[in-house]
Amino acid sequence: MAAGKEIRGKIKSVENTKKITKAMEMVAASKMRKAQERMRAARPYSDKVRNIAANLGQANPEYTHPFMQSNDAKAAGFIVVSTDKGLCGGLNTNVLRALTGKLREVQAAGQSVQAVAIGTKGLGFLNRIGAPVVSHVTQLGDKPHLEKLIGPVKVLLDAYSQGKVNAVYLCYTKFINTMRQEPVVEKLLPLAKLEADKGHPGWDYIYEPDAQSVIDDLLVRYVEALVYQAVAENMASEQSARMVAMKSATDNAGNVISELKLIYNKTRQAAITKELSEIVAGAAAV
Repeated sequence: MAAGKEIRGKIKSVENTKKITKAMEMVAASKMRKAQERMRAARPYSDKVRNIAANLGQANPEYTHPFMQSNDAKAAGFIVVSTDKGLCGGLNTNVLRALTGKLREVQAAGQSVQAVAIGTKGLGFLNRIGAPVVSHVTQLGDKPHLEKLIGPVKVLLDAYSQGKVNAVYLCYTKFINTMRQEPVVEKLLPLAKLEADKGHPGWDYIYEPDAQSVIDDLLVRYVEALVYQAVAENMASEQSARMVAMKSATDNAGNVISELKLIYNKTRQAAITKELSEIVAGAAAV
C-alpha cells in the first residue's frame, strides 16, 4: 500500500491548499467591496475638478497652462500602475503587455522613455526590460494615499512642464465589473481641451490671488486626481481578479481531490483483490 499512502499524502496536501485558496477568496471578496466603494467615491471629485477647470479655462482664454501645451521633446513619460502582490490572474500581465506595445511604438518613433512605477510588479518589469525608472512607490497597502503618490508623479509632471518630455501616458487596469477588468494606456499630458458643463451658463469667479495662480493649482490637482483614480481603479480590479482566481483555484483543487480519491479507491480495491487471490490460491494449494 505504498502507492496508497503516497496518494493519501497528495490528497492531504491538496486539501490544505484548497483551505488556503478558499480563505484568500473570502478575504479578496471583502476587500473588493471596500475597494469598489473607494473607487466610486473618488469619481465625483474628479468630475467636479474637471468642470471647474473647464469653466476657468473658458473664463480666461488668454492664459494656457503648460499642461495643455504640446512640445517637441524627444522623450515620453509613462506612469505604470500595477499591484504589489501576485495571485491575481493575468491582471498585471495584460497591462504590462499593453505597455510593451506602446513602448515599442514610442521607441520606433525615435523617442527615449522615462517611467514612474507604482507597484512592485511594474517596477520589477521596468527594471527587467531596462527602462529608466525616474521614481517609484511600492507597498501602498489596500488603500491608496494621495500624499504617497504626489512625490513620484510630480517628477514626470515637472519634466513635462520644463519641456523634457512631449507626452505622459498613464497605464493601469480599468475596473469594468467583477468579472472584467480592462488594461488601459491613455495619454495624461498634454491635457485634452476641457469642455465646460453645457447645463450651466458661463461662470463668474472671484480670484484670490489671481486667475493664473488658481488655474495652475487647479490643473495640478486635476492631474493628481486622475492618477489617484487610476490607482483606485487598479486596486478594485486587483481584488476582483484575485477573488476570481482564488475561486477558480479552489474549484480546481476540489476536482483534483475527487480524482485522487477515485485513484486511491481503485488502488485500494486492487490491493484487496490481490490479497484475496493470494489467500484463495494458498488455500487451494494446501
